[in-house]
Amino acid sequence: MPPQATLIIAGSEACADLYYATRFLAPDPFVYLRADGRSLILASDLEIDRARRQARVDEVWPLRRYEERARGRGVASPGLVEATAEVLRELGLDAVVVPATFPLAYADGLRARGWAVSSRPDPFFEARTRKTPEEVAHIAETQRRTEVALEEAIQAIREAEVRDGVLYRGGAPLTSEAVKALLARRLLELECLARHSIVACGADGCDPHHEGAGPLRANESIILDVFPQSLTTRYHADITRTVVKGRAADALKRMYDAVLRAQERALGLIRGGADGMAIHAEVEAVFTAAGFETGEVQGRMQGFFHGTGHGLGLEIHEPPRIAKRGATLRPGHVVTVEPGLYYPAWGAVRIEDLVVVTEGGCQNLTRFPKFLEIVD
Repeated sequence: MPPQATLIIAGSEACADLYYATRFLAPDPFVYLRADGRSLILASDLEIDRARRQARVDEVWPLRRYEERARGRGVASPGLVEATAEVLRELGLDAVVVPATFPLAYADGLRARGWAVSSRPDPFFEARTRKTPEEVAHIAETQRRTEVALEEAIQAIREAEVRDGVLYRGGAPLTSEAVKALLARRLLELECLARHSIVACGADGCDPHHEGAGPLRANESIILDVFPQSLTTRYHADITRTVVKGRAADALKRMYDAVLRAQERALGLIRGGADGMAIHAEVEAVFTAAGFETGEVQGRMQGFFHGTGHGLGLEIHEPPRIAKRGATLRPGHVVTVEPGLYYPAWGAVRIEDLVVVTEGGCQNLTRFPKFLEIVD
């Protein structure tokens, strides 16, 4: 086989693999190359001094040097592809392996210049799936901060008064948008960025990724699902709680109890070597035994129709999955455990904790209490 190297060309703000490899945060694309056990990046004049201080790579080379070499070969306006080609030529490399998300234009450009380009499916860096103690600590810290914000959001619901079935706070209806803004502001104060937080009331919560809209209502389920990213460590957290301001109907209480039992069943099964598909099947069995069927009703799915959990780290969704296409769990995996039930006639319930897989079980990184009703 010809000599082969690992190549990524991206902005590390958007590419978690690149940030993982370099620990250097930059919005604009730059070149990362690893060959013969050594790593380097090509940095622009704008970023090179910062890269030399911050990037966890063996060498930082000036992009300008390789652009100038490309100009010497007659390229009028060399870009990252031309500069990368010059580096590969200097190192005597014939082939590169890139992530599955590597831009087609870059791959075509390198192939046109004679280099073999092959892709590796996710996870590009297998080590990313198994968190180090330092990474687990980062995730746990983000979860602690998320719980602070979630408590304040639930406190706002607790303080609201009910008028004609609608929650009011400060003389105005308490809306999904207002609670999401509260979450976003508080998390920003805690150096976390919350995107697309869910505060979904009643039937809105039956679409699991509906972010929620409009006034919150009494005696109906309110799903709060918050999954911010730390602005300092870049690691995510994820937590979901379901509450009712007032009294929940008996059907909703039965749903809540079944979801809680299903989650406890999953938590009891998670350990190193466990099969994610088998855990998911056990969660489904809990719901079936409790009389909660899953299927399409009038063109809309009801019951339990998403995965039990997913990996989490520098991205909110990472391998492995605990689902119908699950994977074998390994110590160091950090996964969510988030069964749910969704019936538009009754409402929605989802409960989500975040755990790290250990050899003999799992450690729950979530401390926030679980309760359904908020009663004055």
